[in-house]
Amino acid sequence: MSDREAPERLPTAGAQRRRRLPLVWIVPLVTGVIAAWLAWDTFSKRGPTITVTFETAAGLTAGQSQLKYKNVVMGTVKSIAVAPDLANVIVTIETTHEAEPLLTDQTIFWVVRPQLFAGNITGLDTLFSGSYIGMRPPNEKGGKSKRHFVGEQEPPILQAWAKGTVYKLQSKRLGSISLGSPIFFRDLDVGTVLGWDLGDLANSVTIHAFVRAPFDQYVRDDSSFWNASGLSVKLSGDGISVQMESLRALLLGGIAFDTARDSGSPLPEANKVFQLYPSLEAAKSAGFGHQLQLLSYFPGSVAGLSVGADVTLYGLKIGEVTDVGLVFDREKDRILAPVHYRVEADRVTGIAAAQGLEPGTVAADMVRHGLRATLQSPSLITSNKIVALEMVPDAVPEAMKREGDVFVVPTSEVGGFDSIARSANELLSKINRIDFDKIGKSLEGAAAGLDETINGPQLKATLTSLQQAMAEVQSLARTLDRDSGPALQRLPAIAQQLQDALTNANKLFGSLNAGYGEDSRFRRDLDRLMPQLTDTVRSLRALTDLLARHPEALIQGRPNTGKE
Repeated sequence: MSDREAPERLPTAGAQRRRRLPLVWIVPLVTGVIAAWLAWDTFSKRGPTITVTFETAAGLTAGQSQLKYKNVVMGTVKSIAVAPDLANVIVTIETTHEAEPLLTDQTIFWVVRPQLFAGNITGLDTLFSGSYIGMRPPNEKGGKSKRHFVGEQEPPILQAWAKGTVYKLQSKRLGSISLGSPIFFRDLDVGTVLGWDLGDLANSVTIHAFVRAPFDQYVRDDSSFWNASGLSVKLSGDGISVQMESLRALLLGGIAFDTARDSGSPLPEANKVFQLYPSLEAAKSAGFGHQLQLLSYFPGSVAGLSVGADVTLYGLKIGEVTDVGLVFDREKDRILAPVHYRVEADRVTGIAAAQGLEPGTVAADMVRHGLRATLQSPSLITSNKIVALEMVPDAVPEAMKREGDVFVVPTSEVGGFDSIARSANELLSKINRIDFDKIGKSLEGAAAGLDETINGPQLKATLTSLQQAMAEVQSLARTLDRDSGPALQRLPAIAQQLQDALTNANKLFGSLNAGYGEDSRFRRDLDRLMPQLTDTVRSLRALTDLLARHPEALIQGRPNTGKE
């Protein structure tokens, strides 16, 4: 056992005491980390603080109202305070980090409230959360950074983010057209009204109309735009016709346009200005192509003539009246009524092309040949008047004047129902000039003389004599009737005798014609006898001449002298 090795000692594990963190500290630590992360996230996403000045803070609430761009939150209203001048309010907004590059001197701010836009109610969420502030940065990057702004009271002109073209339409009144009103082309919805300019409302309204691609290629330089809102009711010989673009245009208002099919005009540039006509009829009357602006000064009354009245040539509408006013002419020392109207020169097919002249030159030539502007009433029932262009044969030759781009057409007072009315007035004036009192006195004197004559002794004597004469005439008539009775009874016998005499005469004439007519034997014998008598007479003449020269020949015979 001693030779064996002693067993090796095994290592022993020693126990060590480790210091541990109490579990109670884990929660505050995690909370601190989360708080630090939230603070860092908040400050990293926080943008600059800006102020926006509005006239009123209606609908805005501090700590609740938001700043939005394309319905994305770009900040929150921090506070609302009254400006030192007490005229406005200052809204302080804490923006997000994403909003910082959008805050330039070209950015626009306004308060968004519920409104009807393009058939939908926009801002409906504001009914529950309150109004919010909308912003619109510029289309292109650039501009100086800015932190203090002045907000707009009305929403700005909207921007079209789709492909298309924006055009400007000028009109005297806005009518029922609103933001988002549709634009129609042959009953198709092809665009939207983006808004209108507020700077030139004193003279006209400029509407921004957006036409989507590819429909913008149908807009040409000579296209016509008109207000397609509401209903168009027209009474004509065919009855009542009602025209409506669409139910949407009836409720929201709308604009329609059209282009001539054979139009060769180029495509217009963006923001080109077009005239917005009040109706389809006005657009049709204006037509497509070249238009002439004409002016006529009427010396008399223009009652019944209004803007939009027809301008006709040979009874066909070629334009419409655009303005009616009054002006004092110092040269003639009287007040005239200038009437502005436009006509479509191309309505007279080929008149300019045939002569190779401009429409204005052709119009001047027509004025020299008697073209005159007249006021006429197309109906005896209504008092409405129109401007009728007529060729007056005996018109005094005049040259067409020009006032800027407007051609002045001379006027005339002939033609239409007005001339009939003037003739009637002249006739009434002549009748009024007749002295009926004098005529009445003359008739009264004539009646007195006639009464004196009728009731006078001469007429009574004349009537007595006439009565006696009539009695004698009646007596003579009775005598004739008594004495002519037998003669009248013999008239049938006399008529029969006359008839027999005529019959015998006819027979006699027939016998004479048969015995001595052209085809009778007597006539033939007479024709043969006449040549014989002619020869006999010739022989007797020769014998008489011979005896006159040789009387001895009666005893001795015919001498042989060799001469007859």
